[in-house]
Amino acid sequence: MALLFLLSAIVGIGMFVRNILKIRRNILIGKEEYRSDFPSRRWKLMFRIAIGQGKMMVRPVAGFLHIIVYVGFIIINIELVEIFIDGIFGTHRYIGHVFPPSLYNFITGTLDILSFLVMVSVTLFFIRRNITKVPRLNSKDLLGWPRMDGNLILIIEFLMMTALLSMNAADLTLQKIGINSPVGYFPVSDLIFGNIFSSFSEGSLLFIERSAWWFHYIGVLFFMNYLYFSKHLHILFAFPNTYYANLHKKGQLNNLESVTKEVKLMMDPNADPYAAAPENKVPEKFGASDVADLSRIQLLNAYTCTECGRCTSNCPANITGKKLSPRKIMMKVRDRIEEVGKNIDKNGSFVDDGKQLLGDYITEEELWACTSCNACVESCPVLINPLSIIVDLRRYLVLEKSAAPQELNMMMTNIENNSAPWQFSQSDRANWTKE
Repeated sequence: MALLFLLSAIVGIGMFVRNILKIRRNILIGKEEYRSDFPSRRWKLMFRIAIGQGKMMVRPVAGFLHIIVYVGFIIINIELVEIFIDGIFGTHRYIGHVFPPSLYNFITGTLDILSFLVMVSVTLFFIRRNITKVPRLNSKDLLGWPRMDGNLILIIEFLMMTALLSMNAADLTLQKIGINSPVGYFPVSDLIFGNIFSSFSEGSLLFIERSAWWFHYIGVLFFMNYLYFSKHLHILFAFPNTYYANLHKKGQLNNLESVTKEVKLMMDPNADPYAAAPENKVPEKFGASDVADLSRIQLLNAYTCTECGRCTSNCPANITGKKLSPRKIMMKVRDRIEEVGKNIDKNGSFVDDGKQLLGDYITEEELWACTSCNACVESCPVLINPLSIIVDLRRYLVLEKSAAPQELNMMMTNIENNSAPWQFSQSDRANWTKE
């Protein structure tokens, strides 16, 4: 059994590492962006937002339930330490024989209670998604796999917690009849399953205890590898995503380095505008049309998206019936990254597939519906910035394609000719004061 345990651990952890390395490679497709300044501020931000769940309680019901699942997920996985020790060495609750009984009872009792609270929380989440149908969790953005993924992860978590409680209850019953050594405190497991299991035979109890133990262990390995296909990657990526978050004021847009170079060249009296470019040098693109033009931070944002829909439910464009959904923007960026990654897996390097993010995944209508108000950025619980992607895609449309809406083109022409958005000369700008 120990050999089977180790083999499954090697396979499960190995697949997990391989998938994480794939995601890392996909993120590195993007452009490098310096976000290592002010490390102390970044650490504080990560602890407050990712670890402390600092933005979750804006919506108290969902926030409170999420905190229970989050704390339960972290603490319950302490059980994995003991599971690995017992699985490798064939022991039974090894830590219970090493720790003082009072400390071990406190730990197991806390885990038992948290397991039950997680079951209650995921049940309520399931009800919110499928019975009361919270609007942001049932929009057309989530049709198909995203909706199924949200429900599937809740079912998996419920079954894993049920297995943990069943294992504890069967073990406790075996302890009462003198089969297993008496260690641990399991108040909720005993309350739920104690009376049921008390009438079972020794063989049945041993089967339930071992089956639940293996189910929980294999379930953890399965869950680790399921993350690659799920929105629940935020369990891992929320930490680097909040650390590398934008520390500038939300209304402050970054300057394009490519534009800055052009302006400096224009202002340099010694520069030769007709000088030939270095051979084989591809002209630098203004803005972004595909994922390779986005920064690594923006691609990390896409993988971190929880699909909770808080951004979309607060977006004024979406509320007024426009096609823009910031959540959909992040989901489409992630879809395109994955497609590019599969292309690389198949061909060794990226081979042009005739597609790009702009047009094939995200439409111009969606982009121009954005008011740049930053409501999506403010509402995201893990500091994702959909607006930065929208702005970079719009910059490409304006600077590379001259494809801005007529109203914007008129405004920009007026600014260029009249130094103001309005269609009158500079000499007339103060006429209103004479009336």
